[in-house]
Amino acid sequence: MDRFFDDFWSPSRTGADAPESFFSPRVDIMERDDHYEITAEMPGINKEDIHITLENGVLRLEAETTQETKEEKEGKVIRQERRYGKYVRSFDLGGDVHEEDINASFENGVLKLTAPKKTTAVPEQRRIEIK
Repeated sequence: MDRFFDDFWSPSRTGADAPESFFSPRVDIMERDDHYEITAEMPGINKEDIHITLENGVLRLEAETTQETKEEKEGKVIRQERRYGKYVRSFDLGGDVHEEDINASFENGVLKLTAPKKTTAVPEQRRIEIK
């Protein structure tokens, strides 16, 4: 289960080798009795621009936002803090989740995923009669 919370690849590096156009969305991960909940902040992203894939137990969130290009006839940009580029985040779900039952919703810039846990069958105990 610890693997669930480990990002095997995080594009949020800093320094000279960090790609400027990639960044990781901030996420909250909750474990419930029968499922996991992953909530990711993706402000400025349209639902149609979000791609969620699951391959070999690895859940990958990708989205891209581009800066509106408009020609400034008067003035200049003094400060620009909004981020543009590609969001990328991956999680190793392993074999602990029902892959076909993962659900996703997106509202007000927040992506919410629900991943049901696999239930382990409790061995049935029965009495064997001696003949």
